[in-house]
Amino acid sequence: MQLVIPEGDFDAYIFDCDGTLADTMPLHYQAWCAALGVHGCEFPEDLFYSYGGIPTVKIVELLNERSGLAMPPEATALHKEELFLEMLAEIRPIEAVVDHVDRNHGRIPLAVASGGHREIVIRTLKMLGLLEKFEAVVGAEDYQCGKPAPDPFLEAARRLGCDPARCLVFEDTLIGIQAATAAGMKSVLVPSRAVQTEAR
Repeated sequence: MQLVIPEGDFDAYIFDCDGTLADTMPLHYQAWCAALGVHGCEFPEDLFYSYGGIPTVKIVELLNERSGLAMPPEATALHKEELFLEMLAEIRPIEAVVDHVDRNHGRIPLAVASGGHREIVIRTLKMLGLLEKFEAVVGAEDYQCGKPAPDPFLEAARRLGCDPARCLVFEDTLIGIQAATAAGMKSVLVPSRAVQTEAR
């Protein structure tokens, strides 16, 4: 995997988690299908990838609107996350991105800013042996508006004590890239199924 890194020096790196640091998207899709199947809700794979970066509860709300269902957003999202946690042992790192974590840990501050629940993100990072390399972990509970709003990345920069304009974001979705741009940050697009789907 070839990553295109913008020229210049940066004071901090901020990483998305799912699909960027961790190859978790297929596992998340399995968990979604199982959780939604209880309610008779279909979730086409292309639609799933197009929702990359959107907080879990918001995805349930979008699916309710799309399908005319009344799934309880919080409970359905929780069920999905529980199913995902059962598959944690299957998570693998995205080596090209983790390499940047390893090479820059201790040189500049590093953070994770995700649309997922913070506890799920923390457990994912622990499984990969990465948690201790980040000075801040920002999850969906830590900001008001999710991607493509800039809130997740601005909160990460705030916690690191860094100027947003001096932060570099690593993201696997176009929604995430939009959020980074809105935050005044440069970004690295990690090739993924999500990007291929969104670009269609």
